[in-house]
Amino acid sequence: MSNGTAATGQPGAARHRVVITGLGVVTSIGTGVDAFARSLRAGRSGAKPIAAFDTTGFAHSNACEITDFEPEAWLRELPADELGRAAQFAVAGARMAVADAGLAEADVRARRSLVSVGTTDGESRDLDHLTGLQVAGGEDTLDPVVARRVWPGRLSAGIVRELGLEDVETVTVPTACAAGNYAVGYGYDAISSGDVEMALCGGADALCRKTFTGFYRLGTIAPDVCRPFDADRQGILTGEGAGILLMESLESALARGARIYAEVLGYGLSCDASHPVAPDRDSIARCITAAHANAGITPADVDFISAHGTGTKANDVTEVGAIRQVFGEDLPRTVSIKSMIGHTMGAASALASAACALALKEGFIPPTINHRTTDPECGVDCVPNEAVEADLKVVQNNGLAFGGNNAVLVLGHWNDTAAAAGAAGAVAAAGADRSAVA
Repeated sequence: MSNGTAATGQPGAARHRVVITGLGVVTSIGTGVDAFARSLRAGRSGAKPIAAFDTTGFAHSNACEITDFEPEAWLRELPADELGRAAQFAVAGARMAVADAGLAEADVRARRSLVSVGTTDGESRDLDHLTGLQVAGGEDTLDPVVARRVWPGRLSAGIVRELGLEDVETVTVPTACAAGNYAVGYGYDAISSGDVEMALCGGADALCRKTFTGFYRLGTIAPDVCRPFDADRQGILTGEGAGILLMESLESALARGARIYAEVLGYGLSCDASHPVAPDRDSIARCITAAHANAGITPADVDFISAHGTGTKANDVTEVGAIRQVFGEDLPRTVSIKSMIGHTMGAASALASAACALALKEGFIPPTINHRTTDPECGVDCVPNEAVEADLKVVQNNGLAFGGNNAVLVLGHWNDTAAAAGAAGAVAAAGADRSAVA
């Protein structure tokens, strides 16, 4: 994970700088990068009563469900019923990211590439369906079409098949709610080392009864809306969607005149495995410190933090405690877009990464909506309810998961003027010059 790791496996060899040139998003507040960006700025909420499954018997049942997604609009090669809902989201996000990067599918097929998709539930919506069939009709009652698409590997394999990729590594990362950042970090390593030229990375999950019920039984489903860092917060709202980032080497992006959203400066991982569900402050702090070291930055460089920010009592206090452990009392603004899109599980940190890239490119900090009174135990400026304009250079994105699987990603602003002047030096050596983080 060190920036000094060689591209050829030999110490001291040059590493490629990695940039984000395409974004594909499917969310409850908008599908496509433009709609997503507008909704982030406006502080739009995706919360609504669940329609995906019967919620009879639950005292409250809001979620951030996507109600306007049409898979046929995005699937051109595969029949829609060959893929579960999460894989459909992932394929749609990948198609959007390729188009947003100004590439044709043939351009991606011509490169050595990686597809890396993180998930918590895989196709648990389909597992819900199959379980219902068995309960109603016995153990031998199965829908073979649905059963074939349950394999979580189809989230990434579906992208490969739909885009016709051949010279490609395909990975599905099952590290729960931090999986999107894990997948992006995997892509960063693959590009920076020279193993691949281009990567489609992110996360996807679909709203399902199993996950909603699990969190409900834990007492962590909010009755109305999600209020991260608020004194009256009562829990999460489950959500769904996908965020896919198209990443490539800096020299590739400059050579084709691509628009660059942000540079991936580095990331950190930790796995404490100390408790199935309770976060560990020290482990989160170690993860943040590792990300800063990998990115070649200090805490003072960070302009805002996109927190995991689930809106549960324990998570918010523990996460802010870990941030304070690294940053001291002078905390950067710390926001949670889960207040808008809910907890999208494996897609959560990927969608937050897309939001961070947009924030860096467009110069704003998205708000934490539904906010009334900040919890003194948190004590952060969560940019309540309204986005603010900001000159951003470095952004930190936290992804924290059950089982102590943590992943923190660091993104930097890309200065287009500096890019034009320095195009000839796009391959950075170990301990790369970070002059683009202007």
